[in-house]
Amino acid sequence: MWRTNLASAEIDTRLLGTVGAIAVIWIGFHIWSGGDFLTARNLWNLSVQSTSIAIMATGMVLIIVSRNIDLSVGSLLGFLGYVMAMVQVEWLPKTLDLGYGHWYVWLVALAVGLALGAICGLIQGFLVGYAKIPAFIVTLGGYLVWRGLIFRFKQGQTLSPLDKTFKLIGGGPKGSLGDWKSWTLGALACLAIVAGIVVARRRRQRYELAVRATWIDATLAVLGCLVVLGAVAVSNSYHWPPNLATQYAEEHGITEPAGGLQISTGIAYPVVILIGVTLLMTYLARRRRFGRYVYAIGGNPQAAELGGINTRRIIMFTFMLMGILCAVSAAVQTARLDSAVTNLGVQNELDVISAAVIGGTSFAGGV
Repeated sequence: MWRTNLASAEIDTRLLGTVGAIAVIWIGFHIWSGGDFLTARNLWNLSVQSTSIAIMATGMVLIIVSRNIDLSVGSLLGFLGYVMAMVQVEWLPKTLDLGYGHWYVWLVALAVGLALGAICGLIQGFLVGYAKIPAFIVTLGGYLVWRGLIFRFKQGQTLSPLDKTFKLIGGGPKGSLGDWKSWTLGALACLAIVAGIVVARRRRQRYELAVRATWIDATLAVLGCLVVLGAVAVSNSYHWPPNLATQYAEEHGITEPAGGLQISTGIAYPVVILIGVTLLMTYLARRRRFGRYVYAIGGNPQAAELGGINTRRIIMFTFMLMGILCAVSAAVQTARLDSAVTNLGVQNELDVISAAVIGGTSFAGGV
């Protein structure tokens, strides 16, 4: 009976298995840590620390689906983060006399990082798509080249501090939405979940396809909203450190209550960035021609090319997109650390590939 209900609900049983395994692991860690793992503080920190990997994993899915691999993402992240730090610490202050805290320093640094990430990805994509060099060889070379370039600039010195506005990208108490903005985002997410289920149901009815039972759609909507609102509640239950809250009260002329000022941190900016990137990548993969072409290439490259798909260009653009996502992750990582170090992104490629594969992506490519 339960298998029939799962089939009618169109729920991936592999996803349920993964979620169940994660739940068991988390409970085990919570018991092992003496009750410290499943706390608001720890879960909030984990959500921020894992965003850079998750952002790159959204692009790695398309890379693997197209029957390729990218071993250079960790080194490229470190290289791009180092360049963005140099823009803020070295280049702009010396060339344009834009000192620490200038209002558009962070914008220039971010634009340079995104553009350079696209160029680096485009180079690797060209070698894979047009020069027909295996992606393993190209990206293994990139793994060494991008890491070596970090030491070429400033002999690998640590660069800090970064622009105060740029640092907000990395999260922290001030790099978060706060209480009411987090609840607003959660409410909008719930509305989007309900609207998505309703629209999908009406689309099936319009094309006379099988429609799920109403109670199944209602259950999925309720569960989705509970997960979202639960995540918001956990984020808001993590408060600013007492000394930072006291400093905030003094700066804004607020009288602290006897028990101290409690300021909810809310959802961190890196998590908001991850949500936006995930929605955009999902849209590209499922709703745009580019995504369909990537899946077609992964399913059968020869048939895709004979069908009129420019497979070389699609593969090149896939790697370019991966480079842009590496730049976004680099911005989050360097901003969170408030510095650029030589070992930034080391071994991240293994985490990114693992995240994509554990999420259900097959190394065989295709759907």
